[in-house]
Amino acid sequence: VLSFFQGLFTFYHQGYELAKDFNHYKMALQINIQNTRNRFEGTRSEVEELMNKIRRNPQEHKRANHFTMEGYLYVQEKRPAPFGSSWVKHYCTYRKETKKFTMIPFEHRSGGKVGDEELFVLTYCTKRNIDTIDRRFCFDLEASDRPGVPVTMQAFSEEDRKLWMEALDGKEAVTLFFSERHNCNGAQLDKIGFTVIKKCISAVETRGINDQGLYRVVGVSSKVQRLLSLLMDAKTCNEVDLENSVDWEVKTITSAMKQYLRSLPEPLMTYELHGEFIVPAKSGSPESRVNAVHFLVHKLPEKNKEMLEILVKHLANVSKHAKRNLMTVANLGVVFGPTLMRPQEETVAAIMDLKFQNIVVEILIENHEKIFKTLPDATFPEPISMSLSPPNAPPRQSRRQGQRIKRPLAVYNLCLELDDADSHSCPREDTPTGSMDSLSSQSPTPAFSSSPPGLLDGNHLIMDSGDLAGWTTNL
Repeated sequence: VLSFFQGLFTFYHQGYELAKDFNHYKMALQINIQNTRNRFEGTRSEVEELMNKIRRNPQEHKRANHFTMEGYLYVQEKRPAPFGSSWVKHYCTYRKETKKFTMIPFEHRSGGKVGDEELFVLTYCTKRNIDTIDRRFCFDLEASDRPGVPVTMQAFSEEDRKLWMEALDGKEAVTLFFSERHNCNGAQLDKIGFTVIKKCISAVETRGINDQGLYRVVGVSSKVQRLLSLLMDAKTCNEVDLENSVDWEVKTITSAMKQYLRSLPEPLMTYELHGEFIVPAKSGSPESRVNAVHFLVHKLPEKNKEMLEILVKHLANVSKHAKRNLMTVANLGVVFGPTLMRPQEETVAAIMDLKFQNIVVEILIENHEKIFKTLPDATFPEPISMSLSPPNAPPRQSRRQGQRIKRPLAVYNLCLELDDADSHSCPREDTPTGSMDSLSSQSPTPAFSSSPPGLLDGNHLIMDSGDLAGWTTNL
């Protein structure tokens, strides 16, 4: 026992002596921690103040160096058809004296690795209009060693783009010059306009009907503007040979045709009927949608309807070659929806309606023979009555119902079986369908009531996924 206690006390005594030896290190560490704690608040406030100053006016706090402009930009890198393109972040620098532009790829996914530097001499810089690309804050650069092949870049904001445009001596795009001349003639769709569309369509069907990504691949902006200026001039229009000339690529011709349609003072399907075209795309059975669009097309001005018929007939022909050109009816709807239809004012609601514009164009292409070759039913109701129909069910509710219907039932449910029989016995055209049904051309799927059929009276019977009679009565 004595030996045990002696060893224990010796251990504690040695620990005490060791602690005394390191006491001065401990005190110094405590003092350093206390000083760091005292300085932290002051340092943080100073750093935040400096960051705010730099954000308010970044140019004043820029480092003095030999570059006129530097910063991050997204560069469009084109891939082989039909893969489209990708946008890669680059760190770019520019020297105005030598006109040397440098790009260094930077990819966050690879842990911030820096790629090979690319250097070229700048020839010109042009601002991209928002109607020629689906991204904002873009501009084109052309290198001296690659004439006619512009590089599209995207800045982070409008302010950032202005700074780059000033440094690069950029110019505004001249896409509206022919449109303004066209407007001052006082004609929305004149003889020259029909000639432009017919010549372009004839060339596309002769030379490029099987080209992959037809109408999705964009031509070089400068070549497109040059072709349009020649076609819109009455003196040179007949001299332009698009069917046999190798000077004009198919993508240049298709881009010129789309640019002409976008530059009309009013879209081909008019501002006045825009809202009425959207209504049937949002609701109704597939048959009622076709009838509604058929009725509205014949309300268009005669020249608009004639031009639309020429264009839609051509698009239907393009879709027949979808196995080779990959341009299905749905793809053509995406391309020509915003071209043929656009609201007079750009609002959030207009952005939400973009997908329904595509649906209208799909209906036109799939049913062009009926829509343009026959007269609409005289008994068809006025479109204004459709806009006064009960509102669609909330999308969240419709989505949940759709998911519940598709999910297989683990246990047999008699209530759902009876409700399914009731919904099938009711006519589907009595009421508009829900908003989720409008996203496809398939017939709507019947919805099931969450209550047993025996507990529902006539005022609360749910007929299908779009019937809101019971829903509105409960409210």
